[in-house]
Amino acid sequence: MSRVFLRLPATSANLGPGFDTLAVALQLHLEVEAEAAQGFSIEASGRNAEICANVRENLLIESYSEFLRHYERPVVPLRIHMRNEIPLGMGCGSSAAVRLAAVALASHFGGLEWDRERILAEACRLEGHPDNAAACWLGGFVASGSEGDAVRAVSLAPPAEWRALVVMPDQPLATTASRAVLPDTYPRRDAVANLQRVSLLTAAFASGRAELLRFAMGDRLHQPYRAEVCPLLPKLLPLAGEDGIAGVALSGAGPAVLLLAASESAALQARERVRRELEAGGAAEILICGLETKPGCYKILD
Repeated sequence: MSRVFLRLPATSANLGPGFDTLAVALQLHLEVEAEAAQGFSIEASGRNAEICANVRENLLIESYSEFLRHYERPVVPLRIHMRNEIPLGMGCGSSAAVRLAAVALASHFGGLEWDRERILAEACRLEGHPDNAAACWLGGFVASGSEGDAVRAVSLAPPAEWRALVVMPDQPLATTASRAVLPDTYPRRDAVANLQRVSLLTAAFASGRAELLRFAMGDRLHQPYRAEVCPLLPKLLPLAGEDGIAGVALSGAGPAVLLLAASESAALQARERVRRELEAGGAAEILICGLETKPGCYKILD
């Protein structure tokens, strides 16, 4: 069988008010090259290489195998070369990228021959919601929703000069733990406030209006509750609108925090402000990257 190559970006979902709805792709990538083999093997490099190379407890292999069994196809073992830049367990869409890769590999090596739309729909089914997977597959700023098994998603290209800062603590957080602190119901005023901000946030990305981000990235549905398990969030939220920081939000379900800046120079200024803010509060890593506007790459090599 032919080899397959995938290059899929990290994503930051929710973006404050867009709970399970909005996400943006980041220029941090997972690259996977795979070919049929006698047994499963992974050669990994980059971030968290030891975890990525573990064949026995590996989300890519587990999802790929589960998916083929679900569709009653033989599980073809793979030799996988992987290069990873996406932080694991930080709310940067690592599971969405892996599940998209798993579905694409299963489609090819299982002889399903699905198109990109079907691959996205199946990955969203595995994820349970479409926001991260849609942004990872389509690139850009993505608004998404689901209707039965169908995924509805629209990608907008953010301004090329905008930058993201991803601020990460030294310990990951499971999405299940972050979701466990959320209430079952919300006051109407909080729902309305989020609807207003989602509309403005979409308009801000579409028009390149960075000055709207401070207000438009505000949230009342999940961040006030997740602050107790994501300690960087209450420290960084007040910085929105200061020292090059256009907007601040939890990245996905956390614990990483996403800051948006309108330019490279603003991002460097923002990084220094974050460092000063956190210098007495423990270890944190700060990544600066662009916003990825290209769709995820899926190629049959030979």
